[in-house]
Amino acid sequence: MKLTDKACKAAAIKDKAYKLSDGGGMYLDVRPNGSKYWRLKYRMHGSEKLLALGVYPDVSLAEARELRESAKKKIKASIDPSLHKKEQKIRAKANAENTFESIAREWLDNRKGGITPKHAKTTLGRLEKDVFPFIGNHPITEISPPLLLEVIRKVEARGAHDIAQRNLQTCGQIFRYAIQTGRAERDAAADLRGALSQYTKNHYACIDLKELPELLRAIEKNEPRLFPQTIVATRLLMLTFVRTSELIQAKWDEFDFDSAEWIIPAERMKMRKQHIVPLSSQAVEYLRELQKWNGHREWVFPNQVRPNQPMSNNTILGVFRRLGYKGRMTGHGCRALAMSAIKEKLGYRHEVVDRQLAHAKRSKVDKAYDRAEFLDERRKMMQDWADYLDAVAQPNVVQGDFRANTK
Repeated sequence: MKLTDKACKAAAIKDKAYKLSDGGGMYLDVRPNGSKYWRLKYRMHGSEKLLALGVYPDVSLAEARELRESAKKKIKASIDPSLHKKEQKIRAKANAENTFESIAREWLDNRKGGITPKHAKTTLGRLEKDVFPFIGNHPITEISPPLLLEVIRKVEARGAHDIAQRNLQTCGQIFRYAIQTGRAERDAAADLRGALSQYTKNHYACIDLKELPELLRAIEKNEPRLFPQTIVATRLLMLTFVRTSELIQAKWDEFDFDSAEWIIPAERMKMRKQHIVPLSSQAVEYLRELQKWNGHREWVFPNQVRPNQPMSNNTILGVFRRLGYKGRMTGHGCRALAMSAIKEKLGYRHEVVDRQLAHAKRSKVDKAYDRAEFLDERRKMMQDWADYLDAVAQPNVVQGDFRANTK
């Protein structure tokens, strides 16, 4: 006789456990402590087995019957429901442990030996801001391409196209790491190639070469009354045309005044290769002046508020803004300006200037030139460049052809 919900509720507590059958191998196991458990007895491969279906009344009579029928279908398909249940528990536990965020952090930890701390911090910061809040707690196996696309498009919607592309690339690396470590079977990011909006990355703002004298005079006048260290930093950026981050993070132990060289260590360079910057006499003079102010500190350009940290990356950009060059000139623009002027006005070969800029090598020819340091030419070039800047900064001086200086 089949059970009723009323009979299940009224099942009396006895000194010994007993069973109330509902048919089809399912029964209610009533214990002396008052607990009531649903059980299903079945045979699989000639052996009798028992499957727990839940606790009454958390699992109602109707729900227990649904579980019984589901188990019978598995048995009919030669699937052991007990083993299937255990596999599901193992899978659920694995999913709980293998969330996108946990695997992403593990992936980044494994990469730290091959990337700079700054790169690792930037990558983690982007994930924490743009990715983890939306899919960080999802099992990585349950993240579909449409779900990932929705997350990436949130970044794209605020106009951060470059970051959106980078985040998608990072997610792809995380998925591939999960596949390699046996915790995922497919890369959801791979299916999103071409899904983001196409955009043209703008070059850094840079004035025209004919505007250089006016800019140099504006820096000299310093009408906004910028802090002296900031003006010197801007002048050194013009003289050395290194990347802004390379300048502001400079340390005193990188400079050899006797050899007039600044040796930037590989870990601070974009191409992860040590870079030599020959120093003009003007650059050395500015650095010695800075040494009087900051020689007792680690940083050549310490932060004014927190001197144990370097100058902010936005400081140089702020100089050009306050001098009236907002949107027209940036710290990175000094590199483009130097490249144009040194080739056009001083007559130096492209590969010599390019080597000083420490650009990435894009072709076999470029890579061949990369093996040549051109150090003697670069020393002369950097002094010629400094002299050229001094010359064109003078009032009423017209930019001419300074190629004679290179002979």
